[in-house]
Amino acid sequence: MITRYSGTKTGGFRGIGEGGQARGPIIVPARLRRHFGIEEGSIVIAEQKDEGILIRLAVVVPVEKYTPERKAEFLLSNVTGESDYRRARRTVHKLGIDPDSIPHRRPV
Repeated sequence: MITRYSGTKTGGFRGIGEGGQARGPIIVPARLRRHFGIEEGSIVIAEQKDEGILIRLAVVVPVEKYTPERKAEFLLSNVTGESDYRRARRTVHKLGIDPDSIPHRRPV
């Protein structure tokens, strides 16, 4: 389960289940929140362990949404030979993009 620290006076976490529905709060003492760097808006992960529940900070990595031009750049820049390059150019044309308008190196 991934949850966000809500910053309530009692130091509660409002969990968000897999379906996106809010769950009940979990109270974490201020001393522990300070020690582990949990601040308002921090994203944490709650894991089930044999010993109990492990709550730890989550690493949040932004996801790049690729534009058609960026996809075309990948296609044209990662070819392994001339026939692969021709195939990539056809695919880029199908995306509605002129392959010559995309910065890339033609294979030698």
